[in-house]
Amino acid sequence: MGAMSIWHWLIVGALALVLFGGKGKISDLMGDLAKGIKSFKKGMAEDDDKSQQPAVETPRTIDQGSAQPVASAPQVKPAGTPEAPAQTGKVG
Repeated sequence: MGAMSIWHWLIVGALALVLFGGKGKISDLMGDLAKGIKSFKKGMAEDDDKSQQPAVETPRTIDQGSAQPVASAPQVKPAGTPEAPAQTGKVG
């Protein structure tokens, strides 16, 4: 007996017909899968093209007139610290 008998070839042919032939839903799914793979490869090729181009950044300058002062946040004491006693100005 050879590596592939007639029964093996018939099964392989039936599987190929089910997956790729006819007007069934499976053939539509396989076509959509092929389109998805092509789209993925195209996207990867575009990413490679973008990464090969050197990124040129323009130098940034500091504008003196446009600087806005930042408002300081109120001071918050940690929860475990004791409060200082209020000084009234009276001595002893």
